[in-house]
Amino acid sequence: MEEQNRIVVTVGHKAKPEHFVLAREMAEKLGAPFAERGNISLAAIRERYGVPFVMIAKERLVVDTQDGELYFHPGMAHLRLKNLRRGESDHLLRAIDIAEGARVLDCTLGMGADAIVESYGAGATGEIVALEKSPVVAALIAHGLRTSEGERPSTVAAMRRVHIVCADYLDFLRAQPDKSFDAVYFDPMFRHPFTESAGIHPLRLLADPRPVSAEAIQEAKRVACRRVVLKESSKSEEFARLGFTEFEGGKYSNVRYGVMRAR
Repeated sequence: MEEQNRIVVTVGHKAKPEHFVLAREMAEKLGAPFAERGNISLAAIRERYGVPFVMIAKERLVVDTQDGELYFHPGMAHLRLKNLRRGESDHLLRAIDIAEGARVLDCTLGMGADAIVESYGAGATGEIVALEKSPVVAALIAHGLRTSEGERPSTVAAMRRVHIVCADYLDFLRAQPDKSFDAVYFDPMFRHPFTESAGIHPLRLLADPRPVSAEAIQEAKRVACRRVVLKESSKSEEFARLGFTEFEGGKYSNVRYGVMRAR
């Protein structure tokens, strides 16, 4: 089922005029219906339109799902950037071997935390292109990155520099010239998710569930000048399946970064 047939867009209770503008803008962008809210419950809206998801425009965009609300928040990126400012290292940046001015292709935007950290590491002269197959997730995170405030200026600047493209990463990779990015990064939905990561459940309902293919890794090696990086759970068999033999990550961490040198 196409995503625009799975979602309806509305506003929150006591909506302001600008919320209606945003809701109609999102409905048009997603090719989804706009629902007048009034005092109607979200459950009633879902039943009336026969959809599982409702995007609500209010002070921030929220997608209501059966597993909870999905919305943009700098979240872990905030903590990671705080650590970087203290002079600590970040496992992802070490894996990508990022430097000022780097061009990074992030094939799996998700909630955007990794892309923000990549953008911070690449600096003002770098370029982060983040791909997201789900139009709903792409629109939600793009709006959050564009409008979120209340962070340090350097964090806000990093968020604003992330360029989101709604695309299937394999199709996008096939269309890129050889050696057009310094690094290509994959963070797919884990084959065996952590039960304690309840906050990711709403995203899982909308995200691309497919594992990374061997063809995608080969295309990434062609497109990357330096490295291809895969994030997975530390005990995942995906690394062996896809040919990753070099790793970065904390000794006791639940996640691991597989590193493949493109040269």
